[in-house]
Order: sequence, then structure tokens, then C-alpha cells
Amino acid sequence: MKRDAHWIAEATGGRVVREGDGSEFDKATIDSREAGPATLFVGLPGATADGGTYAPQALQNGAWGVLVAEDHAQQAASCQEGASREPRAGGAVIAVREPLQALHALARSYRRELQATVIGVTGSTGKTSTKDILTALMRQQKRTHASRENWNTEIGLPLTILEAPPETEALVLEMAMRGEGQIAELVAVAEPDVGLIVNVGPVHLEILGTIEKVAAAKAELIRDLRPGAACVVPYAERLLAEHLRDDLVTRTFGEGGDFDLESFTDGKATILARGERIELELPYDQPHNLQNTLAATAAAVLAGVHPSGRVDVQFSSLRGEIVEIAGGVKVINDCYNANPMSMRAALDYLADSPAERRIAILGTMAELGPDGERYHREIGAHAAKLGIDVLVTVGEAALPYTAAFDGERHPVATPEEAGALLAEIARPGDRVLVKGSRSVGLERVLEPDMATH
Repeated sequence: MKRDAHWIAEATGGRVVREGDGSEFDKATIDSREAGPATLFVGLPGATADGGTYAPQALQNGAWGVLVAEDHAQQAASCQEGASREPRAGGAVIAVREPLQALHALARSYRRELQATVIGVTGSTGKTSTKDILTALMRQQKRTHASRENWNTEIGLPLTILEAPPETEALVLEMAMRGEGQIAELVAVAEPDVGLIVNVGPVHLEILGTIEKVAAAKAELIRDLRPGAACVVPYAERLLAEHLRDDLVTRTFGEGGDFDLESFTDGKATILARGERIELELPYDQPHNLQNTLAATAAAVLAGVHPSGRVDVQFSSLRGEIVEIAGGVKVINDCYNANPMSMRAALDYLADSPAERRIAILGTMAELGPDGERYHREIGAHAAKLGIDVLVTVGEAALPYTAAFDGERHPVATPEEAGALLAEIARPGDRVLVKGSRSVGLERVLEPDMATH
């Protein structure tokens, strides 16, 4: 396999307009500013701009080559070396009918030639953390490449595959969805050997309408696996029961499942795995991440890895990381996303954390549809039941949290106001949770100079 212009054309059904210098590319990008040596720029049409128009700029920036629609290919190829703002000599140009479909075909072709074990991970909440844990488990025994941060879409997933080194033995790919058919699209590219569904919960209801439809959309991962492949699901999850298949190897996790947590003490977890015990040393103790560890362990075993010992996991940013601000106040920075399941889990962890006071800074949970206000009230009631001392709500949409919360309340309009308020009210020994949907931008609560580490 030589990843040159002719290989791209063959994999995508495109044509070589300019061959380039005959070298190979190492990765792909859709951002012309990131296009440099050994990088293939893919010009995708968008809602406001057509990436294909930036192909000459990508080549000028030193891109190995460009993959663009026919109507942009000739413009990119006709630029001559030496003129102002022109592409470098030798940049390959490949023309295709539809760039996104071509990107998918290219990634699928490379995935097949790698012959690596592929694990697809999805779920309503916790899929990124589970992916991170699974990656750490797999790396104990296999050369593993995984999705960066949340590269989990119809664009991020194929880019992840294309940047995998040739010696890769396992791919761990996160799969996101907001509607029907999106998981199926990702499965068609990745062709997983193991499919893992972490959980099913009330997310994207604004689009899908019911939790049963959420389950069906997630279960596209099960439906589209090849016969003989394997899947991992939560034990006794009724929403997935009708989607299970007899021609797959199926394993369950959680209390009563094939992979169950026997004990967890001082960072040492003992997992019962179908009659065997797996001993792991974990650098975290959140209950939801212990569940994620069960799911990840089941997937790793099905992928041919038998994990043991210390799990050196690097969690993606803004997902439960502990930072310390002035005065020795510890903050759980979990502001990447939020839904009723993850919000309850985060509040439970806050309530169990040793602290003088427990402060929750909460933004809205987005895309919950007509029942959104009810879900927010329920979370406020849950916080009250747990004995959370102070509740700070950010934005008008988050006000329903306060309806059933009878403790100290502080509604504010913006993350910046929440940050200023926190600086005023936080005391040594307090523990703070910052959580909300990505659209709220709660990372701005913690200014860079607030965190000491």
C-alpha cells in the first residue's frame, strides 16, 4: 500500500488531475490553515462556505495535495509555481464528485488495509471518557490509535482513521449522533469488529422525540455490525433488548452483567469477568467512570486484550478534571456537555466528595425538547435531596433548576458572572462542580489565571 495520488483516486473513484511528486501523505485535514507537508487537504462544501475554494491556499501553505470537487480541481491544478500566492510545485490534485463521500471511502479503504481491530464506542453520556479508558486498556498490549478529544462525527471519524500510523493494531473510534442514520453512516466507514453502547438516556429529544428513538439510533451500531462481530451493552437495558442479534457475540456490563465490579478500594478495582477476576489500579474514583471502566474492559477483552495493573488514562479536556483555584478550593471541571444522566452522576460525585461546602454551577441541558423544563426541575430537586449547599445557575434557560432547590441560590446571566461570583463566595475546603451543555460555554467560569493546577 502506497498512499499516493493514484491510491486516493482508486479508493474514491476520483481522477488524478496532478500527480504531485509521488510521495505519500500521512494525515488529512479539512482546514487549509493546517495543511502542511504530508497532509492531504479535503475541500468540503459547507453551509456558509465551500472548502474547495481554499485548495490553492492549502497548496500554498505546503499541503501534500488536495482532494476537491471537479469544479475546484482545475483551478488548483492550474496555479503555476513562482506566481504570487501560488501552490508549491508538486502538490497533488485529485478530483471527485462528492468530497465528503470520497473522504469516507478513503478512510474505509485505509481501515481495511490496516487490518487493525476496530472498536466503535457510542452512548448518550460518558462515551468520550469510556473511549479514553478503553484506549488506555488497549495500549497495554496493542499499538492503539484513538479518536482525539471528540473527533466523533462524519468528519472527525474518517480523519482519525486516516492519521493512524501504518503499524496500528487497534483503532478505538468514538461515534456521535444527533439523529437517525448518523451512527449507521459512521459504522459504514469504520466497519467495527466490536461495538460498545455505554448507555441510553434522554438526549437529543428535541430531534428524536422519545428515548425509544434515541435507543434505536444508538442501536444502529448493533444492527450494522458484520455477522460474527461482538457487541457490549449495559446489563438488562430494556431499551436495547429488541435490537440485540443472535449472530453477534454479546457481553453485558454492570451489576449482574458479564463484567461486574466486585470491589473498589483505594484505587484498586476487582472486576468479575465471566468467572475470572481482572485487577486494575485506577487513577480515578467517580462512580460513573467505574461503570465506564466495566464497559471498556468488556470491549477490550472482546478485542483480544486482557488488561491488568495500572491504567494510565489521559481523559479528554473538560470532562471531570479536578483543578484548584485560589484558597485551596477544588473544582470539578465537567463543562463539556450535560444531560439528565450525566448531570445526576456529576452531582452524586460532588455530594460524595469530602468538602466543607459543595457548590454546583450549572448551565442548561440543551436539546431536551418540550420536557426540558421538567428535566431541569428534577435535577434541581436531586441537588436539594443530595444536600448541595449552594446552587449557581447560568443563563435564563437554567432557572428551572431553582424551582425545587431550597438552599442558597444565585442566578447569573453569564459564565463570566459565575466566575466572579465564585471568586467572592468560595472558601477554603469547598468543592465546586461546573457543568452544562457545551453551548453555554462554562469553561469561561474558570479563567486561566484562576486555576493553580
